[in-house]
Amino acid sequence: MEIREATDADVETIRSIADRSLSSTYTDFLGEETIEAAIEQWYGEEFTEEIDDDHSLILVVERDDEVIGFSHSELVGQQYSNGQLLWLHIDPDARGDGIGVRLLVRTREKLLDDGADQVQCFVLEDNEGGNTFYENHGFEQADQREVEIGSETFTENIYVEGELESGDEWTAIDEREIDDQTVYVSYGDADRGSKAPFYGAYESEGQADRYGWLCGNCDSIDNAMDTMGRIECNACGNRRKPTRWDSSYL
Repeated sequence: MEIREATDADVETIRSIADRSLSSTYTDFLGEETIEAAIEQWYGEEFTEEIDDDHSLILVVERDDEVIGFSHSELVGQQYSNGQLLWLHIDPDARGDGIGVRLLVRTREKLLDDGADQVQCFVLEDNEGGNTFYENHGFEQADQREVEIGSETFTENIYVEGELESGDEWTAIDEREIDDQTVYVSYGDADRGSKAPFYGAYESEGQADRYGWLCGNCDSIDNAMDTMGRIECNACGNRRKPTRWDSSYL
């Protein structure tokens, strides 16, 4: 068995594994149409950009010359020091041999090697198997967030290593005065951009009401979102793609 970085030649296989994995795990609480739309958006034509992006990490598991699983991670936050494991999928026919654990360990190691200070994992609260997987392999639930999937709202659990609790440094809130406006920037709420991450900006320290996004490249909050959930900074042109659960993304 070999774990290696993905190439453009792996795109179709990754797409197929993601489809089979999500369909075997998520159909109890997500509609088939939502899953199909998600696969098309996440692993469609633009996925090759993810593979080539310096701050994205796509690893595949290969056994007997056949790819049977993959992990999809990214580096975000200040100095790209926050590793986020977004997806870990093993083909349903290949599960049960500890392949997922080995892929998790290798993904964590590679994120740390690439500069991450710590690793976060994300899984929907309704995905009992996914939550148990992380709890059994060195991660603790540190927080939750609400995500919109299609027209419904779901709770997503955030896992971190060690003994971090909600409110520790990785969710640091910074009070900023920008354009005569007080905003509270959450450096734990980060999404990759083409030039630098975008950070969630809120009207209050409790993050109850989102103000918008802070561009990490030029510190501007003058950003515009299109109907697909893409954000572009009007000041410097930094662009953020839709995140995996943006309602407009699906």
